[in-house]
Amino acid sequence: MPRYDAVLFDVDGTLIHSRPGIEKTFAYAFEMMGLDPAQIDVSRYLGPPLRWSFAQHFSDEADVERAVDFYRERYARLGMHECSLFPGVREMLERLRAAGIRLATATSKPTEVVTPILEEQDILKYFDLVGGASMDKSVDTKTAVVRQDLTDPRFAAGRILMVGDRKDDMQGAADCGLPAAGVLYGYGSREELEAWHPVCLAQDPAALADFILQPV
Repeated sequence: MPRYDAVLFDVDGTLIHSRPGIEKTFAYAFEMMGLDPAQIDVSRYLGPPLRWSFAQHFSDEADVERAVDFYRERYARLGMHECSLFPGVREMLERLRAAGIRLATATSKPTEVVTPILEEQDILKYFDLVGGASMDKSVDTKTAVVRQDLTDPRFAAGRILMVGDRKDDMQGAADCGLPAAGVLYGYGSREELEAWHPVCLAQDPAALADFILQPV
């Protein structure tokens, strides 16, 4: 019997190398808002919710929403296509599905945004549930996304693992009482992840699959 019955996956930095599209789109949004993107380290925004990221630069809520709109416009047009699967992700998902493990996403991207990306990358078929944020602020943190996933009957019980590459993923799991595994090939550092005491730190997707599938 595998170690877990179900796994919730972050997407950016865990399944998909989305840095190029995200960074270009942040630069576009900041420029449209009158800021010089060359003066902003957008790498810190690879993972966290959009509104939180823009709120680090704009105190007015209306400006935050304008920045989000600029971001989403460019991302839908170009950014979502400027990404690729991390090597080994497809094989990992195939192994987990073959073992009967239920799979879901738990991403800060809105469900409407991430679904076509998963489809374009040809991995949508592996997931029982596409869990993500809402377009509005009703589900706008990783904790809220994970909590929403856990309301689905297929993920409401059993041994469930959260997998991600940033502290938001670790916190979302902790807030919802789930163990978390960190991936070291993504956008977070070992130090960032170790602070949350993950049950596993995987160097690559194959090592992550080995851990999840280890018999108990």
